[in-house]
Amino acid sequence: MSFKPFTEYLLLEKNYSKLTVNAYENDLKDFLDFIETEYDSQSISQVNYSQIRSWIVLLVEKGLSNRSINRKVSALNTFYKFIIKTGDIELNPLSKHRALKTSKKIQVPFSEAEIKTVLSDLNFSDDYESVRNKFIIELFYSTGIRRIELVELKLVSLDLDNKTLKVLGKRNKERIVPLLSSVVDTAKKYLQLKNKLDNVIDIEHLFLTKKGVKIYETLVYRIINEYFSLASSKVKKSPHILRHSFATHLLNQGADLNAVKELLGHSSLAATQVYTHNSISELKKVHINAHPRSKK
Repeated sequence: MSFKPFTEYLLLEKNYSKLTVNAYENDLKDFLDFIETEYDSQSISQVNYSQIRSWIVLLVEKGLSNRSINRKVSALNTFYKFIIKTGDIELNPLSKHRALKTSKKIQVPFSEAEIKTVLSDLNFSDDYESVRNKFIIELFYSTGIRRIELVELKLVSLDLDNKTLKVLGKRNKERIVPLLSSVVDTAKKYLQLKNKLDNVIDIEHLFLTKKGVKIYETLVYRIINEYFSLASSKVKKSPHILRHSFATHLLNQGADLNAVKELLGHSSLAATQVYTHNSISELKKVHINAHPRSKK
């Protein structure tokens, strides 16, 4: 069974990223393998909800998290909505499905002190990779950029004269984020070293390995984890935690929620509000210390 019309629809009309589309396609192939094995069927469009339910049960028995299972079912649901549009089926077998309950993960941001330790107290060398790594860390913390957004940055995205960065976010939505003067200084130093690389293959991209090819997501994760392991004892040390720290620290300093939403590239305030629990704790401290009726 070919999923090409569906994947082209996701890429061209829904503007999904290639990574997301590949994940959806793999989930559909997994389900197709299941119905071929269990029900001797080669058509996803002909199954009923009880068959899908048995697949979900199998995934639970395999030990997959509810979050992962929900993502797989979401891929299947998106496919059914697509083939309803194309007229291949009339009813979505998942129309009455309810997602499995998932526990909300509390992301603990880095403290301002931990970030200061990395950016100010750790000694970065003047070689290409060290300056690049510092630029990456500064960019994450000063802009709240996503990891994939950073990986895909082009040289033309960087406007040092106006101290701005053009970011291509989810669904190909562009946003302009301001750059701090300190970040601009690091950027200039990085670009000077980048221009001295012996062999540059991916010329248009901003961040490259020392071999001249575009940087990749696992390397970016490794960079953040390595440096913050020297400054933080938190279990999770990832680019997303830096994004979380960016939003939380701005809100703690009184930044407008709508402004933070725009900087993060969120489509709705609901997505931004997950970062407010830490700022609320700061407000509580202010309230307790300042209110005349408070028992300090």
